[in-house]
This record gives sequence, C-alpha cells and structure tokens, in this order.
Amino acid sequence: MKNIQEILPLYFVAGTQDCRHLGENPAENLLFVLKQALEGGITCFQFRDKGKFSLENSPMEQRSLAISCQDLCRQYNVPFIVDDNVDLALEIEADGIHVGQSDMPVKTIRARTNKPLIIGWSVNRLDEAKIGEELSEIDYFGIGPIFPTQSKENPKPTLGMAFIQTLREAGITKPLVAIGGVKQEHVKTLRKYGSDGVAVITAITQANDIKVETQALKEESNASNQ
Repeated sequence: MKNIQEILPLYFVAGTQDCRHLGENPAENLLFVLKQALEGGITCFQFRDKGKFSLENSPMEQRSLAISCQDLCRQYNVPFIVDDNVDLALEIEADGIHVGQSDMPVKTIRARTNKPLIIGWSVNRLDEAKIGEELSEIDYFGIGPIFPTQSKENPKPTLGMAFIQTLREAGITKPLVAIGGVKQEHVKTLRKYGSDGVAVITAITQANDIKVETQALKEESNASNQ
C-alpha cells in the first residue's frame, strides 16, 4: 500500500450524478471520465455515487459500476476509495472508505476487517480535527467545503483556504486533502498552507478536455510540493 501522503496530491471524487451532462448512460459516462482522469494522473479516486441522479436506488447496478471503476483504477495503480458505503467497500475489497461525521464510526469500520484499509474522515471544524487527530483508525482528513460547492445538496459552511493553515497552526499533523469548489488557481495556495493535496469533482468532470485539465491540476499540486 502506498504512503498516504502519496495518494492525496490529486484526489478525484465522482459518481454518475456528476457526469450526467455527458449523455444518457450514467455508468459509461463515469467510466469515460475516470479513464481520462487516470490518464491525466489522478493519485486517488473516490467512488461517491449518491443523491439525486445517482444509481443509489439500483444497488446491483451501482455495485457493478463500482467494480468496473475499481478495475480501471487497478490498471493505473491508483487507490480506489468508496464513499460512505462500508458494506460495499468491504465486499469488493476497496482500498479504502471515506466517511463523514454522521456516518459509521471509524472504530467500528476498522473492527469489521483485518485487511489493510485506508480510512478518510470529513472534517469541517477545528474541534472535529482535534478529535480525529487522536484516533489512530483515521489515515487522513477531507477538509471542506473550502468554497461553495454544487456537488452536495446540503453543504456545511464554507471554510476558505486559510482554514488549512489554521489547522496546521493548531497542531493538526494528520495528512489532509482540501475539498469543495477547488479549482486549478487555488492549488498552490492550499498546498502552501499545509494541505497534502486537493480533492476535486467538477474541476475534472466539467472540463472541456479532462486529461489535459487533470495534468494541469497535478502539475500545480506537485510544483507546490517541491
């Protein structure tokens, strides 16, 4: 398994609901976008297929798509993370699971498997980060939303880029990735403030040329780390 810091520079999050502008076939759309993003150099992929326009109400179809996405990620040696759906993640032996504050507790998840599993945890406040910092079960934090985002129906309050710096100054040492409305022009600043990478959805799914945009995002993230 890769070092956690190595998988966070360009962390792509998507589900069928994020690709519906590409046509009628939700599964094909996502696989098309994911393949381009993998070719462009994403360092991690989170399968977050939920909410309106997703395959949430077709569990068999959703599971089949998750496995196809996982197979594609394996071809590129990129970790495959499942958002929230712990049963699915464990059943298909995903590389990791990402959960929010109100999802299954991380200790419960860790206790359900003896296999290596990356666990990410969403954080929106400093006190949450301080609690998570003490939990050995958590491998990294998803910090956000940094900016307003259209990808969630009821997003939490936006934090702004300087929140990353606030966390680091408050002694938060766990790897963290910034998410929520992040675009190419924000990457350098977020990295400078102490983020190990950026997580993006629309910056990739809505790009005119997905592969080129992905490469540009990755270059920004890597350059900031030199």
